[in-house]
Amino acid sequence: MVRPRQRRYSISVVAEMFDLHPQTLRTYEREGLLRPARTVGNTRVYSQEDVERIDLILRLTKELGVNLAGVEVILNMRDRMEAMQRQASELLQAMAERFDAEMKQWGERAEEGLVPVGKGGLLRRRSL
Repeated sequence: MVRPRQRRYSISVVAEMFDLHPQTLRTYEREGLLRPARTVGNTRVYSQEDVERIDLILRLTKELGVNLAGVEVILNMRDRMEAMQRQASELLQAMAERFDAEMKQWGERAEEGLVPVGKGGLLRRRSL
């Protein structure tokens, strides 16, 4: 499957979007709050995810008064929570697949004349 190409923004465009000086964005990068991609010519390019992250950084600093060290802690915790949510989703998916496979096996056993009983037990069907 081919993914549509993501829109990328230059540092000047992003700075204008948020009414910031480009040096502010460089500071965020230096502090580890942002990791913009680089072109072959080493120019910073920002993805839509980067733009959303900048918006969050600005809300935390301007509206809530969080300093950059606090922003770093919040963003790291947020990233870890998202990773844990992905892991939990993957685990639930694997469990659902295993459940489906086991139910299919039980169905095949029932066709052989075995009936599941209680906790993992099997009984032969009586022929009448």
